[in-house]
Amino acid sequence: MIYNFLSNYFSIILFLFIALALSLGFILVNFLAAPSNPDPEKLSAYECGFEAFDDSRMEFDVRFYLVAILFIIFDLEIAFLFPWAISLGNIGALGFWSMMIFLSVLTIGFIYEWKKGALEWE
Repeated sequence: MIYNFLSNYFSIILFLFIALALSLGFILVNFLAAPSNPDPEKLSAYECGFEAFDDSRMEFDVRFYLVAILFIIFDLEIAFLFPWAISLGNIGALGFWSMMIFLSVLTIGFIYEWKKGALEWE
């Protein structure tokens, strides 16, 4: 029973062990070979595009978050476009026009964000 299991899945198990060994090897080589010269700029906390502050009621610019949301929206759009493009021959006209409506809504949202100036960094 165990021989059957190993003969069927030996290549997958071997691949996993090789991937694990390479990953650990790369981490070890990086740890040993990388220079370590920290400075205050590298050790400072990164606060999403603006300087760290101590008062939580202080005003801050939300454009960084708007660009991040825009990136996520278009990333999800690409995730929907790949399966749609592959199965376009099977889904017919209804699938085509539903994706065109989806893309037009995203395009209208992009134009709205563009016109509002959310993509401008001053």
